[in-house]
This record gives sequence, C-alpha cells and structure tokens, in this order.
Amino acid sequence: MDHRTLGKTGLQVSPIGIGLAEIGKLSPDEKSGIEILLNTALDSGVNILDTAALYGISEEMIGETVSRRRDEYVLATKCGQDDPGRYPWTRESVENDIDASLRRLKTDHVDILQLHSCGVDVLERGEVIDALLKARDDGKTRFVGYSGDNEAAAWAVESGIFDTLQTSYNVVDQKARKATLPAARAAGMGVIIKRPITNGIFGNPAADESSTKRFSIMSARAAAMSAGGPIPGAPDDRILLCLGFTMAREEVDVAIVGTMNPEHLKSNIRLFEEQIPISEVAVEELYRRFDQLGDDWEGLI
Repeated sequence: MDHRTLGKTGLQVSPIGIGLAEIGKLSPDEKSGIEILLNTALDSGVNILDTAALYGISEEMIGETVSRRRDEYVLATKCGQDDPGRYPWTRESVENDIDASLRRLKTDHVDILQLHSCGVDVLERGEVIDALLKARDDGKTRFVGYSGDNEAAAWAVESGIFDTLQTSYNVVDQKARKATLPAARAAGMGVIIKRPITNGIFGNPAADESSTKRFSIMSARAAAMSAGGPIPGAPDDRILLCLGFTMAREEVDVAIVGTMNPEHLKSNIRLFEEQIPISEVAVEELYRRFDQLGDDWEGLI
C-alpha cells in the first residue's frame, strides 16, 4: 500500500487507518480475535492505529497484542472525554490520562496525542493545551493534535498550535469542506478523517435509525440526498462510494475506518488499492445535493 506524508509531521502513513473504538467494547477473552485484526492491518500495510483513553479496553489490547511491533505503526491516541459533564478538563486530568494511556499501550511515547473533542471554552482556557505541549516536550508524544468538529475544530486550526486535525467528513456531513479542511491544509496540518463511511448508512435503506441521535440525523440526511435518484457515475458499492467521496478531497491524508472483522478490513484495503479514486461526476453531484439541501446542516459531533 502506498503511503503519504501526514502534513508537517513528516510521518509516512497509509491512506486508510484503523479506528479502534469498537474493539474497546470487547472482552479481554476475545484477545485472539483482536490480535488477528491488528496483525492483519499491519501485515497489509495499514500503519496508523487510532485509539483513545475513552475507548474501553482498546489501548490495553493494543499494548497486549502488537506492542512488540511498535516500530511498524503510527500510534495515535486521544486524551480526555468528549462529554464535559463526565470529565473535568483540567491540566491534571489530561496529564493523568496521558500517563495511563502509555502504560496501557506498553510504550514510552505515542506519535500523535490528540485532545478528544473538548469545546472552544476548554481550548481557550489553555491549561489542557499546556498539558499536551508539556507531554511533547517530555518526549511522551512526537506530535499534538485536536480531534473534533465545528467551531472547536476551526479554533484548533486557526490557533496554529496543533500538528494534526481529526474531524468528521463524509457524504452527509460535509461542513468541513467549506472552510476547515482548506484552512487545515493551508496551515500544513495533517488531516485525519473520522466517520468516512457514514456508519454504513448511506445507500443502506435497512439501516437502524434508532441507536443514537447522530445515527438518526445521518440516516435522515442520507434519505434526503438519495431522494434525487441515482448518483451519476457512482459505483454500485456504497462503501466504495463513501470512501471515494472522502478521499476525493486533496486535503485528506488518512481516513479512519473502524471494524472488528479482518475480512471487512481486507475488503476496504482492496478498495483503496484498486478502485479509488471514484468518478469526479459522482463526487460533484454529492456536493451539489448536500449544498442544495444542507445549507443549515451543522457538522455532527
């Protein structure tokens, strides 16, 4: 798999990264399955692993299964929690998160340490940013990033503090296309995209809309955009359409795709290697439909 440079970090990364939120929900008894998944990713050339302190046993399982291959992957984690009602965004809490993550990951440093979707108010106070920068100065991370959306993502880009931005961008959540992605690229930031395949909703009329508010909103948007009929030039494979749409932006370095199934992972890798890019006609039509229907559609946190 071809690799590309992640913004000003200079890190060489695969265009597909593996998101590890889902493995955090598993039991340690399922360690063998997790080990197969992660080794399959690394053996196939996928070299960016994205996790978080918030993701259950995810960090622990990375440490248990592939820490011996530490020099083969770019390790990105997130400190803090994306619910300010449950998490005190203080210097001490972030410092504690960082140290705990390193212990669980069985490493002395990560490559990218990201703040996990804190709001503008937290960013403006500055103390958690100071904690992140101290971790970099102490060698606990090589680079610092922000993971989040909307106004907070824009603040992170404009601040000039962060090396990378992880933000949502997909067929039904295109707000970042208008300003955030171009600004991040202009600032030399590495751009990592989360939720590139819309949680499997787009083009899937059988998707369950009841699981979360975000899922329900995404499903409604997908239905509205699909109501205009077939997408000209679109591939039959809805996953390919979504991934191809996301990767059509020149600002995007990596799309993070979560799965617990090694065969699904292999299929996604084949799409990147053999069938992306997709038709520009299809991409432009998806832009048009979003813009026509979604002038007031906020990015989904």
